[in-house]
Parts: sequence; structure tokens; C-alpha cells
Amino acid sequence: MKLALIGQSLFGQEVYTNLRKQGHKVVGVFTVPDKDGKADPLAVVAEKDGTPVFKFPRWRVKGKPIPEVVEAYKAVGAELNVMPFCSQFIPMNVIDFPKHGSIIYHPSILPRHRGASAINWTLIEGDKKAGFSIFWADDGLDTGPILLQKECAVEPNDTVDTLYNRFLFPEGIKAMVEAVQLIADGKAPKIPQSEEGASYEGIQKKSNAKVNMAQPTEVIHNFIRGHDKVPGAWVVIDGKVLTLYSSSMLSGSVPTGQPVEVEGVSQPGLIAKSGLILFGFDGKALQVKNLQFEDGKMIPASKYFSSEETASLDLTDNEKKMAEEIRVIWKGILSNVPVIDDTTDFFKSGAASMDVVRLVEEVKQKCGGVQLQNEDVYMATTFQSFIQMFVRRLRGEDQEEELVIDYVTKDVNNMTVKMPYQCFINGKFEDAEDGKTYNTVNPTDGSVICKVSYASVADVDRAVSAAKEAFDNGPWGKMNPRDRGRLLYSLADLMEEHQEELATIETIDSGAVYTLALKTHVGMSIQTFRYFAGWCDKIQVCVYPIATSPLQRKSLWGDVCAIVIPWNYPLMMLAWKSAACLAAGNTLVLKPAQVTPLTALKFAELTVKAGIPKGVINIVPGSGGLVGQRMSDHPDIRKLGFTGSTPIGKQIMKSCAVSNLKKVSLELGGKSPLIIFSDCDMDKAVRMGMSSVYFNKGENCIAAGRLFVEESIHDEYIRRVVEEIKKMKIGDPLDRSTDHGPQNHKAHLDKLVEYCEIGVKERATLVYGGRQVDRPGFFMEPTVFTDVEDHMFIAKEESFGPVMVVSKFKDGDVDGVLSRANNTEFGLASGVFTRDINKAMYVSERLEAGTVFVNTYNKTDVAAPFGGFKQSGFGKDLGKSEQNTHCIITLYHFKTSFMTMRIMCMCIQVRKPCMSTCGLKL
Repeated sequence: MKLALIGQSLFGQEVYTNLRKQGHKVVGVFTVPDKDGKADPLAVVAEKDGTPVFKFPRWRVKGKPIPEVVEAYKAVGAELNVMPFCSQFIPMNVIDFPKHGSIIYHPSILPRHRGASAINWTLIEGDKKAGFSIFWADDGLDTGPILLQKECAVEPNDTVDTLYNRFLFPEGIKAMVEAVQLIADGKAPKIPQSEEGASYEGIQKKSNAKVNMAQPTEVIHNFIRGHDKVPGAWVVIDGKVLTLYSSSMLSGSVPTGQPVEVEGVSQPGLIAKSGLILFGFDGKALQVKNLQFEDGKMIPASKYFSSEETASLDLTDNEKKMAEEIRVIWKGILSNVPVIDDTTDFFKSGAASMDVVRLVEEVKQKCGGVQLQNEDVYMATTFQSFIQMFVRRLRGEDQEEELVIDYVTKDVNNMTVKMPYQCFINGKFEDAEDGKTYNTVNPTDGSVICKVSYASVADVDRAVSAAKEAFDNGPWGKMNPRDRGRLLYSLADLMEEHQEELATIETIDSGAVYTLALKTHVGMSIQTFRYFAGWCDKIQVCVYPIATSPLQRKSLWGDVCAIVIPWNYPLMMLAWKSAACLAAGNTLVLKPAQVTPLTALKFAELTVKAGIPKGVINIVPGSGGLVGQRMSDHPDIRKLGFTGSTPIGKQIMKSCAVSNLKKVSLELGGKSPLIIFSDCDMDKAVRMGMSSVYFNKGENCIAAGRLFVEESIHDEYIRRVVEEIKKMKIGDPLDRSTDHGPQNHKAHLDKLVEYCEIGVKERATLVYGGRQVDRPGFFMEPTVFTDVEDHMFIAKEESFGPVMVVSKFKDGDVDGVLSRANNTEFGLASGVFTRDINKAMYVSERLEAGTVFVNTYNKTDVAAPFGGFKQSGFGKDLGKSEQNTHCIITLYHFKTSFMTMRIMCMCIQVRKPCMSTCGLKL
């Protein structure tokens, strides 16, 4: 279909590009004139394609169409006008001229909020839903028939920018293309707009954007965010007009701060370390992060009382030369200003937000090595202040302030441990935006260790933004891979230097026996970072010459990865999931388990000491239902790794698919079978069989959830296991002689007791244990059930605790026990004990599990891939294959004058059992 595109901006550019990809012919582009010698993005791409471009300043004069403009339009012969973002008034004889008329995009679910500021009013009015309409243009004010509409939920702290970037922009482009295709196929509806619920609000201007403080707090919050960033809601504070940006509702306790007088309200505001706190007449509070003065200068609200001028720098000759080069850049942008002097104000001289981007990028290009952000321009609006800021940045004097940490300290395990407890976002520890906290508890005695920041959706969004900015504009993704590896080696060294402190924190927060925490929880974490640090300069970007054209393999995701880790191995799971991600050059946002956040936050402190750039690693403690769900839904996260239960894994996978089809790796539940044949080494089978169940208190994803013991040795095996259990010391996990520590948290302990009660009701034989230990804390006795039949709950469901579930199988019935072992929806790990190598190979090749242990158990290694099948999830941790989950392979097909070559890439993963041949009879 022949299309005329009437509009402008990046939105118009994307619609144009996608329509051409769909095979439509754009016969003319009608956009706005160049501004300061710079063409609109739509004009730029159209001119590059050779599409006729028209840049009319206006289409009408005094309400009447300009004949020559209308004739130039008609000459292109369009069958449909597509108006993706149009700021000009288009005459009706142009609207109605094409065979199919005109369609236009509008950022509102019409008829709600007709008018040019519709998206602002969606927020100002506190609507729970936002969206857009594509309608058939008419001579009314957005009153034409509807073609299609899309909607999304409005989140509590959404602004115009977040709504636009998350939904209105990407989904609007797709919808415009969809609408054109519906018209081309003759399937486009024309649904008349109802007048019921219709409204028309005018364009919001600064003059009527003053905040009425005599309202409920949520109404005030909606008004502020509805004006962020344009035109900006304002109040009078201490007699000064201040514009407010980045508002959020404060649901936690009100922080302490210095009072300020706010016009129109009796209760003063507060300047706290988190920002400006304002109160509505209902006594509730909101928080504002940034303030802008009337001269255009913007500051963090927390620095309202400390915004005094710093001493002016004397510039060197080289710095003066750079300043003059920057003056030329300012002059190129502010072409209407005759002379750029020290007092020239960037914004008062007419600069807009696009000019901010241009200034930052041109200065970066001209003065390489100096990292500027758009926000820097708002913080230094005059030429003199900009140069002073630039020179400080150049000299390194304007570096990030030294990391400030509000530790919780405890004297424990013959040392003083220092534990961060706040969210870690963009290189800083800070309270959750709404100030909420929760208790993390020591399972040894049930005491509260400290209050930890409880991250909100807004905190997750800030963490994702920081991670995306760190990749897009920071040094991490652009860094030489060998330098990235050096930083990860440094991080591993620091973890080793602090290993006793990390193990102690792990012990008091998760209940892990200290010696195990030191060797495995922390020790393997260090090994993992060292292993993947070595991979940094070995992940290849390959170039293969084919005739005169190259074939490239692109390695990095180039975006944000998210990680959700469990509570059984808090630090080790962090290492398994994050080390490969970081080695590949990606950035990450990580949610530790809600009940065990402290080693992750201590790890965050060590990343700063290791020199990992800010924003590369962000840690947001909180609930899975809030923080984890937002990660699954977030459109800027492109890969998510999760270890946890199968039901939650299914929910995450569903959310990831619906949000943006992000890649997912899942390590989920298990019911790993361990088969013990009568020809085994009995001593080893007893020792390793107990380890397979009771290792880490049974809180182990690959724990042997069900033992199958050959009938002829069954009774002897059980007798010896019970003898060994009675020798185990249950007690304080910091005691070096303790064998068995507390379960991780009270709710889990209660589930374990219930699990055992179900086993008793099912008439399985409770040989030993099944009870909570009568002492402070969350202790569960090592437990043994026998006579467990296949239909029983405890035969099918994972306990995730110190419960040995044993079933007999008939002597010599190898295939029968294999069938029973595989009769499960899980497939994470398995094991077999026998001296017969042929039997070992036969069984291990037929066990449906990601790992098969032979005459051993729990022997994982950082170089060996780890993962499961069926409802135990998919994707691998560790080993070389883990790198593939953080890389993209791009295939290129080339057709040259010499030949046609098709390249096909196939990745085949062969499952091999992890085996120990020790003790096998050859």
C-alpha cells in the first residue's frame, strides 16, 4: 500500500522503518523543518532511503489550507495517511484525500483524556490503566472512530517517561504497523467513540502546574509525577519557587530531617538524606528526589541545605583549550545566542531535552575519557559552572564519594563482623525508597540479627536503570576482557581475604555449619569467580571470511541480567549465577533470598573494593512476590536466572514470556534417586548415603530424596545408618564439632514436621527422628523412613530437609528399580552404588537426571556443567556451557556473485554422567 507519513521524532522514524520492512511503500514523508540546522530523526532516515521528504513549517494560515502545500502533498499519490506523532494541524482536505483516509496515534485510551497532554492527565487523575489508541482522524478533537487500542497497568511511581519508554513507545510502534496491515487486508474496524466518560484537558503549562498542597498525599503525588519532566510541578519552599521531580509515596516510617516551610500547608516539609519529604492534609508522606531552582539549576533534594558554591578552579592552558572547544559546542547548539559567556544559561537560552543529549555526546566525542551524564547538565546550567564541573571530572576531583556504609556489627565467632543491610544500587548502599525494612533472623536461636531494607518496585526499577546505564554508557561492556578478568580475580582475592567473615555471616544468617560454610558456601564461591575470571578473554567474537563478506558471532547480551537466588546456599548460588554473567560483560540485578540477604550485601561491599564499576552489580533484598515478580516483568531485563521451587519457576517463566520473551534458566525442585546395590562397598554406601541426604542439613537441591536399597542388604543398611545418626552432634553451627545445624527458618521447620507427620499417616515406618529438637532455634532431628511405597506423598514430594526416604527393591531387579527411580517429574541428580562397572554404566545411562554420581555423591566442580531435566528446570550453571546462557550467537547468510553459502549453527549438548570410577570392578 502507498503511504504518506505525516509526523516527526524517533517514534515517527521507527514507524517509518517498520512499515517499510513490512513491504509497504512510503511515497512521501511530511515532517517539520530543520531546527538549528539539524533535521528531525524521521527526515534523516527517510532522506537516507531516498524517500521524498517535505518540511512544511505549517499547512494552514488563519485556519485555511495553503494551496501549494496541499498540492505538493496530493502529488505523491498516497492511499493512506499514517500520522504516528504529528504536532501540526493538518487540513481536512488532506486528511480525507487518500482512498483509505488517515489514521493517527494518540497516547490515551480514548475517549478518556482527549487532548495533547493526555499522558500527563492519565497520571494526574490517578488512573490505574494507561494506553494508546489508533483512530481514524476527523475534524474533531481526537473524536474519530477507533481502529485499535492497547492498555497497560499504571505502576505506583510511573512518570510520563517510564510509561512512554515501557509501553507507549515500543507497543505503539508495533500497533501502528498492525493497524496499517489491517487496513491493507480490509479488516480494519471503525468503532464510533462514545461520549460517555469523554474528557478534554488542555495542554499543561508551567503557570498552572503549582501543587495544591491542601489535598490527600496520593493526589499530590499523582500531580507531581504527571508533570515530570514537562512542564514540572512546583511549590514555594522558604519563599523560593522550586520544581519537583521524581516523586514516590512513602509507605514506611518517616525519616528524620531538617524542616522547611512549604507554602499552602501547615505541616513543614523535611529535608532528609533520601530527599524532600512532603505531607498532604491526610498526614501521609511522599518523597521527592530532585529539585530545580528558577534559574534552571537542579540539585538532589537531600542537598538543599548544602548547595553552597565550591571554590573556583584555576584552569591550566590545556584545560582552557578544552573549555574553548566546549564553548564552540555550546554555540553550535545555542545558535540564537550571539556570544557564549560565563553567565550564559543553557536552558534559559532555549535549549531542550534533545539538546542536552547532543551536548553530552559532543563533549564526550571531543574530550574522550570524560564520562558525562545528562543529569550533569541540569546540575550545571551556566557555561562557567559546566566548565568547572567538567574540569573537576577531568582531574578526577569529582569522583564518587567514598562508599558510605551503615553497618550492623556483631561480636561473634571470635571476630567482629560488619554487615551492610541496605539496598545496593548504582554503587551505593541506601534505604529502600519507601523506607520499609524487615527482620532477618538467626535460626540458631531465633534472634533478630538486624533490619534489612525491603526493596520496592521503584527500587528494582532504579537498579535496572543503573545496570542498563552501566552497560550502555559505562566502561564494563566496553572494557578489554582481560581487564574485566583482572577485576574478577581481584574480587575473588578479596572474598578469600574475608572468607572467615563471610562464612560467619553465612552461618548466623542461614544456619550453615561453619566448617561447611567456610569450605563449600564460601570456598566454592571463590573458586567459581576465579574460574570465570579466566574465561573473560576466551569468550570469542569470531570473524570468518566468506568471499568478500565476513560472518560474525556476537558474544554479549548487551543488556541487563537478573538473578533470583535461594536461601540454602546464599553466597554460593550468587557466585554460580553471577560470575558467568559478569565474565561475559553483562550487568546484573540480583535478589537474594528474603530470609538470607546478608552475605549478598557483604559481597556488594567487596565488589566496590575490587573496583567493579558502579551500576554493574545491584542487589535488592525483598520478597519474591514483589521484587522477583518485577524482575520477571521488567522490559529492560533480557535474561533471568532462578533457583528455587518448581511452582515459582513456572510463574517466573510465564511472566518472562509475557513481558518481553526474556531468556530464562531455571534450577528447580528435585527428588533425586540413589540406588544402592547389594554388591556395593557398604562402608562407603552408608557414609555417602547419609551425606547425600543430610549434607547442609538436607537443604540441598541435589539431595537424595529417595534411596532404593536392594532387599538383601536393606535391614543391615538401615541399622548402620541409624547407628551413625546417633553419633551426630546437633547444636550451634559455629561450634567446630557440630555435625548438624538448624533449619534455615521457622516456616521451613514447620513444613518438615508436617512432612514427617504425613509419612506416619501413610504408614511408612518411622525408624528414627521425625521431630523438632527441644532447644532454642529451628532444629530438626535427622530422620529415617523405611517401607516407603511409590504412591506415598513422601515418595514423590521433596522434603528439602534431613529426611531419608528408603524403599526396598527386589534382588537383581535392575530394570524394575530404574523404572521406579525415573517415575518422577524431577530430574536434577541421581546416584548409584555398585562395584560392577557394567551395571554402573547401564544404570547411569538410563537414569533421567542432569548429573549421575557413581560410588560418590555431592561432588560438584566449577568446571562441570550443572542442571536438570523435566520439572527440575533447564539451563546449566558452571562450566564452559554456562557462558552460552549469557551470549548471543548471530548467524549471517551471504549471497555473493561467486556462490550462495548458507551457514547453519547447531549446539548439541551430550548428557554425560558425572562419575567416580573408584571402587568399580573392571
